[in-house]
Amino acid sequence: MTRPLLVTGAHRTGTSWVGRMLAASGNLTYANEPLSVSHRPGVLGVDVEHWYAYIIEENESKYLPAFRNLISLRYQLFKEIKAIRSRKDFMRMGRDLSSFIYGHIKGNQILMKDPFAAFSTPWFADRLNCQVVITVRHPAGFASSLKRLNWPFQIHDLLAQPLLMRDYLEQDRAAMEAIQPDDIIGQASLLWRMLYRVIHQTLQRRTDLIAVRHEDLSRDPVNGFRELYEKLSYEFTPQVEDVILNSSSSENPTELSKNKTHSVKLDSRANLDNWKKRLTADEITRIRKITEDVSHLYYSEDSWK
Repeated sequence: MTRPLLVTGAHRTGTSWVGRMLAASGNLTYANEPLSVSHRPGVLGVDVEHWYAYIIEENESKYLPAFRNLISLRYQLFKEIKAIRSRKDFMRMGRDLSSFIYGHIKGNQILMKDPFAAFSTPWFADRLNCQVVITVRHPAGFASSLKRLNWPFQIHDLLAQPLLMRDYLEQDRAAMEAIQPDDIIGQASLLWRMLYRVIHQTLQRRTDLIAVRHEDLSRDPVNGFRELYEKLSYEFTPQVEDVILNSSSSENPTELSKNKTHSVKLDSRANLDNWKKRLTADEITRIRKITEDVSHLYYSEDSWK
């Protein structure tokens, strides 16, 4: 295993689950969301101003040294110490520092689980030599998850990135500017449409990126992850299979507690249809209308029934 790994896709599309199941191989050191605007500076020693930061060679000078440190498992101890404000921060520092030291001793590669890298996947592949796994989730499932958690998305974080607007999103400016701050369904649908249109365009140009649908993994976790391990040239051991079975068992909850948003223990099959219970018929119709020019690239007509 010689290359770092990025697991990305929109947030709430299973990136945590996929990342944790791949980390079960034991040869990867897990880094959680280094491109989050609230990431810890010990993990990534640079400020991130916007959600879904768009990185290309044109603006990489801010990010490239910090990410090279990260993939080399060089923890930024002094930057982290300066940022400690609470006991929780101190405990996180101990956890992350220990993880980096252990991974360095073992010779691990880094696994970056980061939905907010989704617009920047070619940069991670080309400039950091990452293998990339992109998660896709049905737009209704994605929107229903954000609705349940009452998580709005600040579209202005995309509007505030001129390079991203120039390269991909200028055609969506009017729709983005019209979205209301409390319109979670509208925000989720528009974000899904824009992000997965860009991802589809990227996948059309490149064969080195791997896309996996959340629903396919949920229906058959063991075989789905076995196939993913094979594509990545990872060893699928009995221990890995046990971890996957434990994470997706029918004995797990069918719905996660709202204070355990990043838990990966869920009845994966039962979770597939939860969006049909959470969303109204009008909401489903609206999501489909907003996303239909892109959703058909990933999902059939029957997936909306």
